[in-house]
Amino acid sequence: MRTALVIGTGLIGTSAALALTARGVVVHLADHDPEQARTAAALGAGTDEAPEGPVDLAIVAAPPAHVAATLADAMRRGVARGYLDVASVKGGPRRELEALGLDLTPYIGTHPMSGREKSGPLAASGDLFEGRPWVLTPTRDTDTEVLNLALELVSHCRAVPVVMDADAHDRAVALVSHMPHLVSSMVAARLEHAEETAVRLCGQGIRDVTRIAASDPRMWIDILSANPGPVADLLADVSADLDETVQALRALQSSDEAKRREGAGGIEDVLRRGNAGQVRVPGKHGSAPRVYEVVAVLIDDQPGQLARIFADAGMAGVNIEDVRIEHATGQQAGLVQLMVEPKAVPVLGAALRERGWALRQ
Repeated sequence: MRTALVIGTGLIGTSAALALTARGVVVHLADHDPEQARTAAALGAGTDEAPEGPVDLAIVAAPPAHVAATLADAMRRGVARGYLDVASVKGGPRRELEALGLDLTPYIGTHPMSGREKSGPLAASGDLFEGRPWVLTPTRDTDTEVLNLALELVSHCRAVPVVMDADAHDRAVALVSHMPHLVSSMVAARLEHAEETAVRLCGQGIRDVTRIAASDPRMWIDILSANPGPVADLLADVSADLDETVQALRALQSSDEAKRREGAGGIEDVLRRGNAGQVRVPGKHGSAPRVYEVVAVLIDDQPGQLARIFADAGMAGVNIEDVRIEHATGQQAGLVQLMVEPKAVPVLGAALRERGWALRQ
């Protein structure tokens, strides 16, 4: 691939363009809002000038509701040898294209399983997709050259290709992305009118659960409108679990010992099922989940503190697998939780203490 046209310069489109440009591909940028395309170009994602002839690959990064129309327009104009989209829903757009009677041999539906709670070109990053799954949904009609171009795109973005049926993909993302987003929003909505004294007690747990609720509602209306059935089915299951959990909690309030035992059993059941599901979530780079130990370091909220900790860990020869930060309520201080291999805990602990860090046991 030597040339590409990215149609839609939001978070995903601009991030893909940045990755391609960094690897020597000449990228042209287009958007219904020319100012957004100019912003992406200013960030180094390519040029907002139209290509002089057909490019190797056209990448449509429009909202799901507009994917089919945008692809149809590009294909009718013959802007590329191959076409793909990166929408989060795959079955619907393909059926819309089929209904338009287009030749779909030069097209493949794809979906990079990566994103942020922020949108737009200014939120983009050339390493957004690194190590993340990138779903490809070829059919028997998909031209081999187009599949190879899609695989080349995935390689340039340093993502991991995953081949799936389009409808199976839509059911999967309903489970791992769309339904969790709505649940996160519902939890966050409980905070809207909560007392300020309660909100000030928010810790890392509530931050983890509600982080994705900060996403743009308009974008998510587009996504959910394209995949409502599977999401509704999953929420119905969640609703049934909630009803049973509420009943179990009410039973725990009973003065009847038998009812309290029954209630405790119901709560234990949902918690254990949660444990069983959580351990199936892939670990780093999509590998099997790993168990890490935590080294907790107390820090002041001052510039350079994290950089010093990471540098000191590096000097000790310890790789930090993950990190979390808890901010102390009402204080300019916090707790950095460094996740490391169990065997590295004594090494890192000793090294950090030697360099003056205060560790919490």
